[in-house]
Amino acid sequence: MANIAFYALSVGGGVLGISQLPGLGGDYAGDLEDIRAWRPSIVITLTTGGELVDHGATTLGADLRARASRWEHLPIPDFGTPDQSFEEEWPGVAEKALSALRGGGRVLVHCKGGCGRSGMIALRLMIEAGESADDALGHLRAVRPCAVETDEQFEWARKGRRRKLPRPGGLHCS
Repeated sequence: MANIAFYALSVGGGVLGISQLPGLGGDYAGDLEDIRAWRPSIVITLTTGGELVDHGATTLGADLRARASRWEHLPIPDFGTPDQSFEEEWPGVAEKALSALRGGGRVLVHCKGGCGRSGMIALRLMIEAGESADDALGHLRAVRPCAVETDEQFEWARKGRRRKLPRPGGLHCS
């Protein structure tokens, strides 16, 4: 067993987990295998490109895709909140993540330490899945007490609104 830990809770019919950066504990390959065994439908990476370089995870996206997981990279500076580029990408990524959760799948969100940025994005997904901000934060901190480290992160997450997505297998009209 590698050093990675998954802090998970039920959200929208699936499982939402947060973790630290694979390899942060010294066993990148082992952490990737633990992620593969956890079977996430999608992995959302919040670390910056510099953090990936600094911690030997420059091939993370390709490595996760090789293990049959979708990968989204939405970098946020440590202790920060999303910038305009993130905001432009978020609706599509959130739709994919919520669709996976509503279909009974697993979604893994990680930053470097698995606390602030991961907690902020997990909280936003919980809110967009229909939980109130305060209830969602309580549920999240019950499994990961350090989730959401700043008031600004909480305020960003709180701006989420419940998303109405088609149920898996439903008809899609254009």
